[in-house]
Amino acid sequence: MNMLSPIRREEAAKTAPAPAPSPRRWRRTLQIGLPLAILVAAGYALTHREGPANAAPPMPVVTVAAPLVREITEWDDYVGRFEASRSVDVRPRVSGELTGIHFTDGQVVRKGQLLFTIDPRPFNAALAEARADAASARSKLALARTNLARAERLIVDDAISQSDVDQLGAEVRAATAALAAAEARVRSRALDVEFTRVRAPIGGRISDRRVDAGNLVAAGEGAGSTLLTTINALDPIYFAFDSSEALFLKAQRDREAGGTTGQQVEVRLQDESNYRWKGRVDFTDNAINAHSGTMRVRAVIDNPDYFLTPGMFGNMRLAQGGKVSALLVPDAAVRTDQARKQLFVVAKDGTVAARPVETGPLVAGLRVIRSGLTAQDRVVVQGIQFAQPGTKVTAKPTTIRPKTAPATTQVGERQSRAASQATLAG
Repeated sequence: MNMLSPIRREEAAKTAPAPAPSPRRWRRTLQIGLPLAILVAAGYALTHREGPANAAPPMPVVTVAAPLVREITEWDDYVGRFEASRSVDVRPRVSGELTGIHFTDGQVVRKGQLLFTIDPRPFNAALAEARADAASARSKLALARTNLARAERLIVDDAISQSDVDQLGAEVRAATAALAAAEARVRSRALDVEFTRVRAPIGGRISDRRVDAGNLVAAGEGAGSTLLTTINALDPIYFAFDSSEALFLKAQRDREAGGTTGQQVEVRLQDESNYRWKGRVDFTDNAINAHSGTMRVRAVIDNPDYFLTPGMFGNMRLAQGGKVSALLVPDAAVRTDQARKQLFVVAKDGTVAARPVETGPLVAGLRVIRSGLTAQDRVVVQGIQFAQPGTKVTAKPTTIRPKTAPATTQVGERQSRAASQATLAG
């Protein structure tokens, strides 16, 4: 019996060759290990592969349009008051008792219409007396002429002296003068009778009666006479306002240039939204007010239905001149940079640039651009929040159109020039 020590048996076991695996066990190892190896390789590839380059973000899209080119008429704004084109205080020309009133307070009267009647009886009596005196003077003249003719026949026969003939000639001339004076008194008394019927000196709207029938009225001038009523001529009517020295200078320049027609004005009342009353400037005062630096100006306006009344306030716009060509953009496209106004324009390569501009009034919802822009520029009208100077954008073209709602819009700010409103010409 081979007796080996434990140590040697252990060493012999280590050095002995391992038994060869069976084919069945080998196939099982391949079935399990190969899929695991594939999964590990795939996971490693997914976790260690290089990522693709980050894609550039798309350029923002903005809407651009060329400025709308239209002819406009620019206006200056003023506030004024209507005045009667003529105003007359109706006073009696003879004194007496007022016996009749022939109008309704506040009605429209025509020139020559009977308004008041003063008791004519004393004046008819005076007229009759004057006519009698005239008849007496006429009789005396006829007698003087007859005597003179008889004397002229007698002087041929030396039956009368020349001095007597001269005396008779003087009597004829005196009688002629007396008749002329008597006839003048007749005409004066006839006028007094006519003046007892007080008629409207002008056509217009009459005020209320200041004196009732039965009262005595006094003729004369000033405070001593009785005021019966007043009449205001309202067609045409005046619109008075104070203008700047600049307006006066412009009117002077127009006159130097040969302009003959007055500057056109349009007026709207406080409860009106449009300027329906149209007229023209027909008068400027002869001096500028030293305290206010303004000049009193007057426009004349047709008022055929007497709707306008003296004392009424109105907002007036005064045409600066003829039609001018202007560039118009949406008001929302104008941005404010501190004290400047600016627009964003897009170049052909898509680069955005800020363009400082001088703005004007609103016209049909569009802002007038006085300077800083050309008709060929492409203005950003939508997507302005995406437009930054120096960046590039994708431009989507559109067309600017004026609003169809009222063609005139009040400006929200006072511009550097005098115009505060404008309308599309034509």
